[in-house]
Amino acid sequence: MTAPVTWPRWILELGRCLPVRSQIVLSGNIRDFYVMQTVGGVALVSMHQCLWERLSDRGFEFLLTYDRMDGLGVYPDDLGRRESAAALLFANASGPNHADQLRKKGRLDVSLAGLPECIRATVFAEGKHVAFVIDYASRLLQDPQHLSADEFEFFTSCEKLSHVSHPMLVPGGGSGPLFNPVIWLVSSESDLPHWLLAGNERIRCHAIPRPDFDARDAATRKLAPSLQGFRECTPERAEALVRSFVDQTDGLPLTAMIAITQLARDEGLTFDQIEEAVLRYKVGMSENPWKKEHLKQRVREAEEFISTRVKGQRPAIIKTLDILKRSITGLTGAQASRRSGRPRGALFFAGTTSVGKSEIAKAITERLFGDESVYTRFVISEFSAEHADARMLVAPPGYVGYDAGGELTNALRARPFSVVLFDEIEKAHPRILDKFLQILEDGRLTDGRGNTVYFSEAVIVFTSNLGIVVKSRDEYGRVSVVENVKPGMKYEEVERKIREAIQHHFKFDLGRPELLNRIGDNIVVFNFIEAGEADEIFGMMLQNVLKRAGQEHGVELDVPEKISRQLWEWCTADLSNGGRGIGNCLETKVVNPLARALFDLSPAPGTRVRVDEMCDEDGVYTVRLI
Repeated sequence: MTAPVTWPRWILELGRCLPVRSQIVLSGNIRDFYVMQTVGGVALVSMHQCLWERLSDRGFEFLLTYDRMDGLGVYPDDLGRRESAAALLFANASGPNHADQLRKKGRLDVSLAGLPECIRATVFAEGKHVAFVIDYASRLLQDPQHLSADEFEFFTSCEKLSHVSHPMLVPGGGSGPLFNPVIWLVSSESDLPHWLLAGNERIRCHAIPRPDFDARDAATRKLAPSLQGFRECTPERAEALVRSFVDQTDGLPLTAMIAITQLARDEGLTFDQIEEAVLRYKVGMSENPWKKEHLKQRVREAEEFISTRVKGQRPAIIKTLDILKRSITGLTGAQASRRSGRPRGALFFAGTTSVGKSEIAKAITERLFGDESVYTRFVISEFSAEHADARMLVAPPGYVGYDAGGELTNALRARPFSVVLFDEIEKAHPRILDKFLQILEDGRLTDGRGNTVYFSEAVIVFTSNLGIVVKSRDEYGRVSVVENVKPGMKYEEVERKIREAIQHHFKFDLGRPELLNRIGDNIVVFNFIEAGEADEIFGMMLQNVLKRAGQEHGVELDVPEKISRQLWEWCTADLSNGGRGIGNCLETKVVNPLARALFDLSPAPGTRVRVDEMCDEDGVYTVRLI
């Protein structure tokens, strides 16, 4: 390869370690391709090729590689380097002719017990620079904390070699003394025994990150010309699509970017449709509900549709629909300088209980996706314990629930196009709040198994009762809870007070203003149920009761206007608990005594039954039927 102009940062760090570190542990993004800028252009190279290009530039002759499946090998693999490797490792060996096997096949089975001698021969090789790469080192042992005798002996040998080896000067090498390093490729540093690495200044651990913006940009410009329609794009359009691809693949390895371009070719997607290819790769679905022609019409009709299910709340409904229209038109986060994988929409429903917050979430699910069941609800009070994040994502390996996966990640994997409701967010444990922050900022979560789910096509809805009551301190410093808003206040005042209470909670009580910033101005405040809406809700619920009684008993129930009016006064006297409060009152003052009366009377099917009287005798409600 032509001499590199720009190396990946981690390989530069590895080069700097050669004079001072005898062993190097590489973890993290080790199974990816890496961008190398050369005078001949951009190249995407594998781990072994990247190591070789850097080490050969420093005078190394070859790499010896080992993994449990393929055994010992030489990289680059050619006859001359096989000869050199065989001479280095087995010049003084007796017994089976391993040297001939390595020369002929380029591979040699070596047990874990025989490996230290090969490593020793490498690190003490006189007159040449060679590196020993232990690949898939995470699979060398079953449990890093409980080693077998062979495993313990192997790692003890490696620990000793890290200390007793020394940098060597190779005649004509063109550089100062360098170690012949042992390079470990592991998924995580914790996959190796902790005592091998702890406090060992001869071993350098380096985590390789996912590709940054510059690496993804360079890779995109390398890959894009292979896609249909690239050469037909204007320079301005091509640049915009390159930028979009780079932004949308934030957090993905270059292997994923290569796979996305392959997916686009296989499914006949042009360069102009690269965003669609990214979406299909992430969520595994080719049909995008957000692109359906009928969606706009369904949302245009949504105000009337929702109003039949949620009484009143017109300001909340309109603001909710405005945010959804922004999502449909793809303008969510348009004020930012770059696109991101953030959720399609994020809504924070605030207000007193039982005013329609959850009902609107169900209604918008039906409008967006045509199916109210595409709606996942998490009651956050169930996730208030310290380790609740494990249940939401996935329990750690070895713990109960690991095999089942995380509730949230499972739900998103099954339904990437959905509405996800987090009920009563103020009750969440701080660890759960961290996950919400990641969802709103990055649009993705990775569970304990390493599986990533994406929220870029979901609508996130938080609900909260914050601001209905607040803490107050009297002149003596005593703290009490007082009403902050109450029925009868103007909506503007209710909205202002609840917003102020929410801001105070996140900024001062939780100390998490960044979460509130991610939610932005998407706070939708619901008003108290007013008298007009209460009348409609009461009438609807009473008719439901009469209808159910008629269906169950085959009778026709008649409630005179006078008694209906009495019930209305009882059930709407206190509207602070919203529609559910009206329903609870009906259950206590109508359903229970009506059930008792029907049970005792046992009217014959087809009978017309009239409610003649309703009484409240010391809190015991009775119904007399005739």
